Amino acid sequence: MSKAVLMQGNEAAVEGAIAAGMRFFAGYPITPSTEIAEQSALRLPQMGGKFIQMEDEISSIAAVLGASVAGMKAMTATSGPGFSLMQENIGYGVMAEIPCVIIDVQRCGPSTGLATSPSQGDYMQAKWGTHGDHPVIALSPSSVLETYTLIIRAFNLSEKYRTPVIFLMDEIVGHMREGVELPNPNDLIINRRKMSFHDGANKECYYVPEGKYVPAMKPFGQGERYNITGLAHDVSGFPVNSNEIADKLVTRLLDKVEKNVDNIVRVEEYLMDDAETAIVCFGGTARAAMDAVNAARAQGRKVGLFRPITVWPFPEKKLLARLPQLKNILMVEHNHGQMLLEVQRVTRCEKPVHFLGRVDGTVISPDDILAKLNEMEDTNHAE
Repeated sequence: MSKAVLMQGNEAAVEGAIAAGMRFFAGYPITPSTEIAEQSALRLPQMGGKFIQMEDEISSIAAVLGASVAGMKAMTATSGPGFSLMQENIGYGVMAEIPCVIIDVQRCGPSTGLATSPSQGDYMQAKWGTHGDHPVIALSPSSVLETYTLIIRAFNLSEKYRTPVIFLMDEIVGHMREGVELPNPNDLIINRRKMSFHDGANKECYYVPEGKYVPAMKPFGQGERYNITGLAHDVSGFPVNSNEIADKLVTRLLDKVEKNVDNIVRVEEYLMDDAETAIVCFGGTARAAMDAVNAARAQGRKVGLFRPITVWPFPEKKLLARLPQLKNILMVEHNHGQMLLEVQRVTRCEKPVHFLGRVDGTVISPDDILAKLNEMEDTNHAE
């Protein structure tokens, strides 16, 4: 049976994670994500799980990776400054193929910035924050209910592809309270990572058959011994200096996301069937954008909403499919133009791409978006 509750976004992240099977959380308090740590500290002992407050964000992500290797579904939460500190170990998790979920509740920066104010300034950091060529899956919710359901999907993707998944929230959603009807737990689809059947030493723990991308490995402590390293390694898990093996390894890591983009990427389209102007946005910004779309429609304008839910990989094919019908694109985001760069890259600016952003810690309102639409219309008439 579904359940109706009043819930905060950060609280929904914890409840959704627990529903997905999360039983270990390690983190360090930081606004505006602190409620996630607090709720985890309360709820995990009730579920037979473990919560631990670490001394910093570096040790937090390290503890999460260790718990995951031991077989636990594990999560941490932070904001921009802490997310920066986690990047080296996120890269380690990618290379060692360790599933986990990292929540980043974005706030204004740079540095400590405006700690309690909304921002979406970590979008590019989610993709490029760690070093080297690496796959990235990042999801961004726009409501409290979606936070609950989407973090379950984050865990599912992490387990399926054996990789860290970034849950890119923002202060707007994290601190929003809404009445939500949670789905029936019996209706949830929960993925678990592939397990091998080896006992003792496994000399081919990272072996993947041709045409497949994800190894099957037992958790530590369940009878299988193997090596894990952040160095380039062969199927045994031990370091190598072979250029050929390194190329094959990194290509496979990239392929397990890139070759499955159609199964990973999701978008929301609202009134896009006949839209001539698309407002592109993500996360909490979508709330104002949807109101602006409704107001523009009431004025007789053919405006629609295109919202990436999977923000990395960027939903290129889905946006390109809409491009022929569009006359304009308006990118709206709480930063100085980070997803804008992706929209411009994908569309090659074949259609005018306009931008509305904000970096002062205040929110973009529906009226701000309508004013920008008016400005675009005036510009088109002038041309």
